Amino acid sequence: MWLTKFLAMYHSQEISGMDSSIQETLLSTEVDQKGDLKRRIREESKKIWRVALPSIVSRVTSFGTIVVTQSFVGHISSVDLAGYALVQTLSVRFVNGIVIGMSSATETLCGQAFGAKQYHMMGIFLQRSWLVDLTALTVLLPIFIFATPIFNLLGEEKAIAKSAGHISLWFILFLYSIVFSTTIQMYLQAQQKNMVIAWLSVMQFAIHIPLSWLFVYVLNWGLDGAMAALCISSWFLVFGEFVYIFGGWCPDSWKGFSLAAVKDIFPVVKLSISSGVMVCLELWYYAILVLLAGYMKNAEVAISAFSISLNVVAWEFMISLGIMGSAVVRVANELGRGDAKATKFSIKVLMGTSVAIGLFFWILCLVFGNKLGYLFTNEEEVVQTVSDLSLLLAFSVLLNGIYPVLSGVAVGAGLQTKVAIINLVCFYIIGLPIGAVLGYVFQLQVKGIWIGMISGVVTETLALSFMTWRTNWDQEVSITSARLKRWYLKSAEESRQSSDHS
Repeated sequence: MWLTKFLAMYHSQEISGMDSSIQETLLSTEVDQKGDLKRRIREESKKIWRVALPSIVSRVTSFGTIVVTQSFVGHISSVDLAGYALVQTLSVRFVNGIVIGMSSATETLCGQAFGAKQYHMMGIFLQRSWLVDLTALTVLLPIFIFATPIFNLLGEEKAIAKSAGHISLWFILFLYSIVFSTTIQMYLQAQQKNMVIAWLSVMQFAIHIPLSWLFVYVLNWGLDGAMAALCISSWFLVFGEFVYIFGGWCPDSWKGFSLAAVKDIFPVVKLSISSGVMVCLELWYYAILVLLAGYMKNAEVAISAFSISLNVVAWEFMISLGIMGSAVVRVANELGRGDAKATKFSIKVLMGTSVAIGLFFWILCLVFGNKLGYLFTNEEEVVQTVSDLSLLLAFSVLLNGIYPVLSGVAVGAGLQTKVAIINLVCFYIIGLPIGAVLGYVFQLQVKGIWIGMISGVVTETLALSFMTWRTNWDQEVSITSARLKRWYLKSAEESRQSSDHS
């Protein structure tokens, strides 16, 4: 502090001792630099929010359908609430991690192709992601078909396992819709056309609530009604996306279905697998923590409370994912254009934005944390357990505003493999053991597991910050350029032009 003051005083004395014309020139230069910095921050923020805002709206409302469904299920039966929590936080999170993770390769490739003005390649990358993701999901279906025996094998209570098995079958339809909605969103946001996704997601959420009420209470379909409403609303979003793409609103990037999507698919599979591992290690971390909660003294209460708290974190996490999506697009676009300086500046503005949002929700959770449980259940024991976790919940929300954006920076640069290693160490070698020891050995129960979770997230945030700081962005520009050249395929127009010249 004293050094800063000394330098400022020295600088002012140096200026005051100069000729008045030189003094005015130096001061005006200083003002111009400050004004230029403000202008650059304002322009970069506009670019970030052009992608982030629609992405946040779509993610919050889409995830909101899952939370609303949980709320309806929770008011039907406490056993079904625990069953739903198991499936949603274990099976769905497990498979979703693979699907979303593998789809992040689409984010990287489409973003970089858009930056390099290789627009026709974006449609080919989208089709490749469909082939890879649909194959992966189909291979993983036995997890949902045989859910009851799997949960019995894991030692969960029989009533909860039976309910989870029934709910799992409904989630199959939901997951197939996720393959299309996730990849299309990444494809559209790479070209800054994701406002349509936001509108469709809002409509999906608006349809989902009355549809759930109609099926559950008016038609008295109970659990099946709640799950049917979830499936219908999720496919509504997908059909809307298909209409937008196939209807001609993406003329530069969508040239129709092509066999070129099968060509060079193995490098895409390789990048998709590393992307999948990166996200899976992150999402499975929370899933395993829920599994640990299932072995607590009062399993039904522990699973329900932990799942409710995680869903609150996850809902706020959707906002961070929106900023993360923007980070992917901005970093990928600038690397595709070959501008390392613009990449670094964008990262700084992204981090400032995400920290501010994290602080806002941290305060919100501190104020209203003890009332959150009533949104999902009337069981006082569950509500009290959620209330006990409110302080830890607030700090989880704060950290969630930081590390996903750093992950987005890595995805935009295609550094998924490095992040996968960081996730493995921070979550599974540090976070999980701490949570297990505090929860079982020190008898802190759910609170101990949550402290372990935060420990993993803190180390993850520090490691990703260090990795971003140490990355040579000029070198990443060269790597991006080489990757795009290697996977480039001529468009139909270019092929015709070359044949005409020959």
